[in-house]
Amino acid sequence: MPIKEKALVMGPEDIVRVLKRISHEILERNKGCQNLVFVGIQKRGIPLAERIAGNIRDLENQIMPLGKLDISFYRDDIGQKIKSDIQVTDIPFDIKDKDIILVDDVLFTGRTIRAALDAIMDMGRPKTIQLVVLVDRGHRELPIRADYAGKNIPTSLDEFIDVKVREIDGQDKVTICSKQ
Repeated sequence: MPIKEKALVMGPEDIVRVLKRISHEILERNKGCQNLVFVGIQKRGIPLAERIAGNIRDLENQIMPLGKLDISFYRDDIGQKIKSDIQVTDIPFDIKDKDIILVDDVLFTGRTIRAALDAIMDMGRPKTIQLVVLVDRGHRELPIRADYAGKNIPTSLDEFIDVKVREIDGQDKVTICSKQ
């Protein structure tokens, strides 16, 4: 089924600006970066987490621990679909008593985040888990909300948000799309 791009909602400059704002908000809320670790959800949450961690490194002159999380086996629909793009989970640090900054591209029903929370809790007990999303599109099915959202974009159920990041897609942009 062909995909129709309906509207460009964020371009490269917008994404840079939003990630810088979120970086400052994280530092303000946590009173610095001393206990922070970053975990990006595969696939596009990882480059977003890397950029935010890089912004904080530049602001605080401290390298931030960064992990990668694949939630494929924690999804509640794993038996319904065959997933061919399972990625690596690599959390090379102890999460015990850390403030985890969990990063994803789009928050929709909340099911991906629920799976990520389950995966993280299987690794240990962090002090806190704070959620960063580039886009919150609404339509939650679970009581999950972002602590930091780049942009709230209300959508209809027949639309979807398409996030492109230069590290994976060769460009930075966020669009509202629909299947024709």
